[in-house]
Amino acid sequence: MKLNPFNTRIGLALGGGAAKGIAHIGVLRAFEEEQIRIHCISGTSVGALVASYYAFGRPAESILSIGSTLNLSKILNFTLERGGLFSTQAIREMIHRDLGDCLIEDAKTPLAICATDIETGKQLVFRKGNLAEAVCASMAVPGLFVPVEVDGRILVDGGLVENVPISPLEKMGAGIIVAIDLSHVRRYPKPDDTFDVISNAINIAIDFNTRKQLKKADIVVPLDLSRYSLTNNAKCIEELYMEGYHPMKKKIHRVLWYKRVNIVRYLLKAVRSLLPLKVPEIIKDFKNQAVSSRNRS
Repeated sequence: MKLNPFNTRIGLALGGGAAKGIAHIGVLRAFEEEQIRIHCISGTSVGALVASYYAFGRPAESILSIGSTLNLSKILNFTLERGGLFSTQAIREMIHRDLGDCLIEDAKTPLAICATDIETGKQLVFRKGNLAEAVCASMAVPGLFVPVEVDGRILVDGGLVENVPISPLEKMGAGIIVAIDLSHVRRYPKPDDTFDVISNAINIAIDFNTRKQLKKADIVVPLDLSRYSLTNNAKCIEELYMEGYHPMKKKIHRVLWYKRVNIVRYLLKAVRSLLPLKVPEIIKDFKNQAVSSRNRS
């Protein structure tokens, strides 16, 4: 842990969630209204797409225009390639059309995009390189989209390892990390067929991992979007947009509070991390010494 009590740089992590990613745009709108600067941003899957538009200077209202594009039927290009049913070509073309054939390191706001190496199971964080290529890799859902090969590595959806990409933000200099989780559900849909069973099983595994990772964030905005579709929310774009806007608006005061009392927070973290022994461990040591003394006597 890097201890810097004067670091109030805000890092925003946008999680995966397919067509539910429209809610991320509402989150960005809440930051804009309060004129709170986001110093660095990271994204996984659809979060990578929204983060990219924001990092390259698009305001929330402008990004909302891609809401209708977050429709599975519009981005599916059937392919005969091995490894998936569809290519990510439509996503690539959309990024080229809106942002150009650009490099990640040229973003106005420092940007990190997360994918998964399907051979090693390790996370790959893009901080440099071709933007469209990285986003396509991050959005390549295994079995659905053909994996994206980058520098000899076969890459798929970053959500397999870290669905809400908190870990890259500290390395990017963030002192306050805000995490947006689109998959905070209490129950999963009742399965009607084998596909639903498999889908629920994958989501349960990812969400279990995500809950542990979210503990590393300073502020978490958990969104229960279970009533929305993973594939097409074209008829409820504004409603889904507000699902992100209102919860972030309610928590925005916490971001401001963290900025004001950051030095106190970091002192507490420092005490926890620098203490050589935890109290229960000290008590355990005393008990062990007492037992040893009785045994010797």
